Amino acid sequence: MFRKLRLILLLFILFVVGMDTYLTKIRTTDWDRPLYVLIHPINGDGSETSREYIQGLGLENFEDVEQFFKDEAERYKLSLAQPVKVILAPPLQVFPPPPPKDRQVLKIMLWSLKLRYWSATVDSAYAGPPEDVNIYVKYFDPDSFSTLEHSLGLEKGLIGVVNAYASTRMDATNNVVIAHEFLHTVGASDKYDLSSGQPLFPDGYADPERQPRHPQEYAEIMGGKVPISDHESKIPESLYSALVGNKTAREINWLQ
Repeated sequence: MFRKLRLILLLFILFVVGMDTYLTKIRTTDWDRPLYVLIHPINGDGSETSREYIQGLGLENFEDVEQFFKDEAERYKLSLAQPVKVILAPPLQVFPPPPPKDRQVLKIMLWSLKLRYWSATVDSAYAGPPEDVNIYVKYFDPDSFSTLEHSLGLEKGLIGVVNAYASTRMDATNNVVIAHEFLHTVGASDKYDLSSGQPLFPDGYADPERQPRHPQEYAEIMGGKVPISDHESKIPESLYSALVGNKTAREINWLQ
């Protein structure tokens, strides 16, 4: 009898979690109102450079993100004029749980649960309007870090973890990463080869019909880079060099 009750309870929990995930997906992709994206700055390397940069952060540092989604929504004739509204939280002094080094499914699932629990319980001084998506941005001194670990975005939980550079001259490229990871939270998939980083044709190309195909003028935001040739691509300098491709637009319910 106890085993049956335990099984019923487990099935009920799974049903509740599944329904919550489904309803969240519907709510965040019906685009009947702006989605509030809350940026949580974190001093990723503990440096004075990162501390001073975070201290000077304002909403103007993220204007490109709002403008990008406004422009792209207009291009896809979305009825909502401003689909994304960025808000800024006070800096956090704690770190989100790190992702597993390998890609074992069970480890990734466990990390996802840990991250979602951490995000729901972390002590933040933010007291503004309720957010829809949480993006935790860890900043690093560019003079000490030539490369950064991969950033991540989770649809379940509407959470992104972004590794970025603590420099105003890097704001534009930081915002490309923030926009990319935000789109993961609302259902967009990566459109680049995981081993090479090269955008996949045709979905990872902003203009797959272009003749000649290369070089492309823009990056498809989920392709991540501007294709120069079949085997070469470059990082977009800003969101003004990126577009939302048709498949990404379908995934986030901008295009039928």
